[in-house]
Amino acid sequence: MIVGVVADIKNAGIDRPTGTELYIPAAQVPVRTAYLVIRTQGDPMAIAGAVRGEIRSLDRALPISQLRSMEDVMSSARSRPRFLTLLLTLFSSVSLLLAALGIYGVISYSVAQRTSEIGIRMALGAQSLDVLRLVGITGLRLALAGILIGAVGALFLTRTLSGLLFGVSSIDAATFLGMAAMLFAVTLLACYIPARRASRVDPLIALRYE
Repeated sequence: MIVGVVADIKNAGIDRPTGTELYIPAAQVPVRTAYLVIRTQGDPMAIAGAVRGEIRSLDRALPISQLRSMEDVMSSARSRPRFLTLLLTLFSSVSLLLAALGIYGVISYSVAQRTSEIGIRMALGAQSLDVLRLVGITGLRLALAGILIGAVGALFLTRTLSGLLFGVSSIDAATFLGMAAMLFAVTLLACYIPARRASRVDPLIALRYE
């Protein structure tokens, strides 16, 4: 006999899809462990003593354990995904920092190798903006290549990370575009210092560099 229909419930875990659930009276199918869920106003732990007393008044032999608030239950269920996400965020931040330092080093080395060329260009009339554009284009090529390779790699790794995402698709266009924009901005920042230094090169000193 059908008594009623309730909303979907994630009984197997928050990282798993909802399945078919049936609520059967305990008199028909006895269970060794039962859960009592109480909706309260305010702090739920404030009535813990009253709940224990009420249960003991019904049957003093019933053991009572794991008396927790729903916030604690949800926090415990999300602890592992949260920890893994924190690790991924930490490693990603370190990788981003190393990438920025690497781009800065490559651009700085490139500027040092092209000091004479930059001096000749400035002696022939090139302006600081022209030098900034020249150095910046090199960095932008690196950024575009890195973003393209990273996006392709991320598409292949989305299935691995899907277990850490809740309510968000593993192929989220906004996330991909946001990360691409952030990487692009970091690359521009890493290129700015050597490009700015190159734009201030004295042509006479640059021509004597070799």
